[in-house]
Amino acid sequence: MFFELIGTIVAGVAAALLVWALNRALKGRLPSWLVPVSAGAAMLLATISSEYGWYDRTVATMPEGMVVAQTVAEPAIYRPWTYAAPFVTRYVAVDQQSTRTHPDHPGQRIVDLVFYGRWTRTAKVPMLFDCADNRRADVVDGIEFGDDGSVVNAQWFAVDPTDPLLTTACAEA
Repeated sequence: MFFELIGTIVAGVAAALLVWALNRALKGRLPSWLVPVSAGAAMLLATISSEYGWYDRTVATMPEGMVVAQTVAEPAIYRPWTYAAPFVTRYVAVDQQSTRTHPDHPGQRIVDLVFYGRWTRTAKVPMLFDCADNRRADVVDGIEFGDDGSVVNAQWFAVDPTDPLLTTACAEA
């Protein structure tokens, strides 16, 4: 975040200096308001570029075995351009290398979901999926596993078979 702020300020200063130098070369023929307007426009464009590039930059640095399952693009009133072209503000990735199964229950698996968000900390949450019955359960302290690997005390939630988290978690790595 700090580096983006520095980058935005540098973009504004560079644009202002460029217009100022152009005005000096033209012997003052440009209007005086053009220097601060160009600085503001450059800062706004640098910010917008950073916002739209965040998702691609973040996905490119994810470790091997991480698969993006779901993205969220939200328009915002204070960013009117997002109504025309929303950008990804957060997404969920499934760590397929963390998949844990039991030989007696191959349709059930525990995977780590990693929640990424713009301006928020990354959170890793283990989640239990029943691929055969299209349901999921939160892995919490009260959940227990029987001697045969069956899940005891799980609060299951029905999930649509086309749910992106379910389909990604149940896909073979």
